[in-house]
Amino acid sequence: MKTLKFFCLAFVGTLLFATTSCENAPKNDTSECGDLVIHAEKLSQNIKKYESVWDKIVNERKIDLINTDMFEKDVVLVTSPENIKGIEAFKAYYNNYLVGFSDVKFTIIDAYGQDDRIVKHWRFEGKHTGLFFGIPATGKSVDIEGVTLVKMKNGKIAQEQDFVDNLEFMNQLGIIPKQ
Repeated sequence: MKTLKFFCLAFVGTLLFATTSCENAPKNDTSECGDLVIHAEKLSQNIKKYESVWDKIVNERKIDLINTDMFEKDVVLVTSPENIKGIEAFKAYYNNYLVGFSDVKFTIIDAYGQDDRIVKHWRFEGKHTGLFFGIPATGKSVDIEGVTLVKMKNGKIAQEQDFVDNLEFMNQLGIIPKQ
C-alpha cells in the first residue's frame, strides 16, 4: 500500500512539475509541453470513460455495455488459473456479480494512471441473493474493497486484473468461517 501511495504522489509531483515547466517554456518551444498536454487529456478522457462505463454496468446493471464500443473485441481479464478472453467471456464473468447480488452499490474510490494504464480503487457492496459463480444465495451482505489494473487501447478497455481479498469476501458470504 505504501508503494501505491508513493507511486501516486510521484506521478502527481511529476505532472505538476511538467505543467509548471510548460507554463514557463518559451512560446516557440512547445513540442514537449504539447505532448504532455495531449497525453494528460487522453488519460483524463480514458479515466472518465472507464469510470462511467463501470458505474453503468454495475450500478445500473447494464451488462450489455460490455461491447466493442467500450471494450476491445479481444479484451482480457487476467485471472487464475487462466485468463478470460473476449467480449462474451468477459461479459459472462461479470454477469455473475449482477445475477448473484442485489442492492448493489459499486463505488470507484479513486482512479489515476499514466499513458494507457489506469489503477482503480473500488468498493463493492451488495446482498448475495442469487447464484454467484456456482455458490447458492446466502442472504448475506458484503462490503469489500479492491484494486483493478487496467490497460486501455485506442480509448477502449483492453485488459483488467482485479485484486481483492477473496478470503474476506468468502468470510462475509459465510462460505468460509472466520478464524
